[in-house]
Amino acid sequence: MKAVSNIEISLDSIQEGLRLWIDARRPDSLFDAEENAIEHNEARFQLVEGCYYDYQLSDPDYILSDIGENIIQQHKRTTNLGTIAPNIFVGTLSIPILKKSNSEVCKNIDLEVQSIKSGYRDDYRDMLELITEKCTDLLLQANSPVSQHFEIDYTKDSQTLYQKFSFIKSVIGTNEFTEAIHRIITAPVTKWTETSEEKDIRNAKRFSNRNIKEILKAGNRTKIPKSHYLRSYGIETLPERISTIRKIDSVDTPENRFIKHALENFLKFCTDINSKAKEFGHKKMETESMLLIQVLESQLQHGIFKEISRPTTLKLNSPVLQRKEGYREILRVWLMFDLSAKLIWEGGNDIFSGGKKDIATLYEYWLFFKLLDLFKSIFEIEPKDISELIKETKDGLNLQIKQGKFTALKGVFNSGSRKLNIRFNYNRSFSGKKAYPDSGSWTTTLRPDYTLSFWPFGISEQEAEKQELIVHVHFDAKYKIANLNDFFEQNAESNLDIEKIENRNGIYKNADLLKMHAYKDAIRRTGGAYVLYPGDKSINQKGFHEIIPGLGAFPVKPSKTDSGIGELKAFILEIIEHFVNRASQREKIAFRTFDVYKNPPDSNNSVNESLPEPYNMNRDLIPDDTYVLVGYYNSIEQYEWIKRTKLYNFRMGSGNGSLILDKETVSSKYLLLHTLGESKSGDLWRIISKGPKVFSKEDLIRKGYSTPSQDNYLVIQLVKVSDPEFENISWNFKNLENYSSGRASSFPFTTNLTELMNNINE
Repeated sequence: MKAVSNIEISLDSIQEGLRLWIDARRPDSLFDAEENAIEHNEARFQLVEGCYYDYQLSDPDYILSDIGENIIQQHKRTTNLGTIAPNIFVGTLSIPILKKSNSEVCKNIDLEVQSIKSGYRDDYRDMLELITEKCTDLLLQANSPVSQHFEIDYTKDSQTLYQKFSFIKSVIGTNEFTEAIHRIITAPVTKWTETSEEKDIRNAKRFSNRNIKEILKAGNRTKIPKSHYLRSYGIETLPERISTIRKIDSVDTPENRFIKHALENFLKFCTDINSKAKEFGHKKMETESMLLIQVLESQLQHGIFKEISRPTTLKLNSPVLQRKEGYREILRVWLMFDLSAKLIWEGGNDIFSGGKKDIATLYEYWLFFKLLDLFKSIFEIEPKDISELIKETKDGLNLQIKQGKFTALKGVFNSGSRKLNIRFNYNRSFSGKKAYPDSGSWTTTLRPDYTLSFWPFGISEQEAEKQELIVHVHFDAKYKIANLNDFFEQNAESNLDIEKIENRNGIYKNADLLKMHAYKDAIRRTGGAYVLYPGDKSINQKGFHEIIPGLGAFPVKPSKTDSGIGELKAFILEIIEHFVNRASQREKIAFRTFDVYKNPPDSNNSVNESLPEPYNMNRDLIPDDTYVLVGYYNSIEQYEWIKRTKLYNFRMGSGNGSLILDKETVSSKYLLLHTLGESKSGDLWRIISKGPKVFSKEDLIRKGYSTPSQDNYLVIQLVKVSDPEFENISWNFKNLENYSSGRASSFPFTTNLTELMNNINE
């Protein structure tokens, strides 16, 4: 295949001296494949997706026809020149040449459009072969501007109307089909058949039993001469005419009935396709189907078919149908009509052409099947049958992979130490209409290409969403990404200024990257969002310290030898290992999120008073979770001991006034002291010991404590609070919920900082 800067295509078959010139705007994007194009069943002249080409027809009375998708861009004033822009459509581009004066199609020019992201004859076709293996019909699209070549596969039934139409279109419009019908019409198979007719009795040569009866009983009789020998038998008259049987050639044979039946069925099918095309606005298919209808109607108008009746049975094993010229070709078409197709890359006899989806959609489908196979092997879960994953398009002409809530793979993965529910979806929608804590998006509905979800075994998916136990990992197919460095580039201030100007003009360079952020941050319980693209470099950016949450990209390219799927597999295995770890930071964050948001806040639960800012030693100063012990001292001597030793002792044991070692008590950060006769106190201390310690009576005596009455005490270490926010403040501790009056007023109890600050003595 030779790279050229321009090509010249001779169109002498249309008009002597007519030429089409095509010039490449980019080097190495236009090729002449004269040497091996036929071998690979491709067009000779080849373009590259995403590139632009200038064209010109030598005669201004001829133009290139619009084939949709803005591929042919005519010059506004000089219509015989313009631009060819194949965009992301890959395959055979068939462009009609029209005569401008009457819009008549003179000829079709075929150009091959190669894939830029992979080897067109190797990696790209490997991708299509995998899709074909799963379902050929996923490749087809009724209104596609490009086509691909297929061959008949006798092992499958066709699943789409459009595939059947593509085959019929490729056959009926050929000279071979027309010649086959012509042979049948000019030399039809006939058979001898008997016909009855009235004949003059004088011309009759042989008489049947029926004729004998007519001689005796038939009407319209004539007297015979008296000398006639029949008089001696008592016969005086004879009928003038009698019935005779004659053998003639007839075309009303089972084989001819089959031919008529086949043509009528092809006609009805094309009529149905034409109606579908009109209903859904497929202009190209409407025109193509109408041309076939005209051809079939013309063939059925021949007089021979008026003599042929409808078949009662179809004798497809007839030697005539299987061997006679004309008949065997129509039988072959009929047999192939209801069969499916598979891609072929080299020439063959049973090839037809069908419109093919754009390469970005095909890459998305290919990735779906690659991921499905990958997850099946990792989790050892059988996916749904392929037929359950596919549905008809709205127009009923093609097939597509089911989207939304439909699950391709779901089951339980047993790691040995933990069981996880696994779910894999294609194009699952996360609605923006559901309120927290239900699943969905915070804002608008979002729909990643692929979503892999994990949650613990033993709990439903809905409940796992509400308890923050589920994690979604999203993947998006980005066929268009050319340079991953550009995708994740660090923008300078000047670049951001330029981007802002481009945004006003409708150019969004960071749109794909921002979508990954949107999936991660907008879809609830998302652990990560990752790009899959046909490249060679991966990026995995961790949000904190663990594998998820994160953002990144993985190269997965259509190739039998080096697809890059192994790197993605290693990533999935690392995620599984992360989920098995019950002590991960993500598990802790998930619980904290659930714990904080499980109940709406109390309208009275607010702190508007000054508090120390939560940084450095006060970083964990969350009022609701900061507990305060309220303790009692019974004398000035005890208080002086507290100030001198910076210790405070509690009774322990089962008696009244003993300290209860619950979570709030052990984790308390402050101690508020009060004594007899007080209703408010501002004597706040910070607890600096890691929980209370046990002191014996002797330990306290050595510390200078006088007359301890118990054998053992619980003791905490203190330091006077110096935060300016707590200066000159006193609290009405008697208003606290856990305060007890009477003799129990000296018993220690706990509160939190929120309640304490809401009871400041004014």
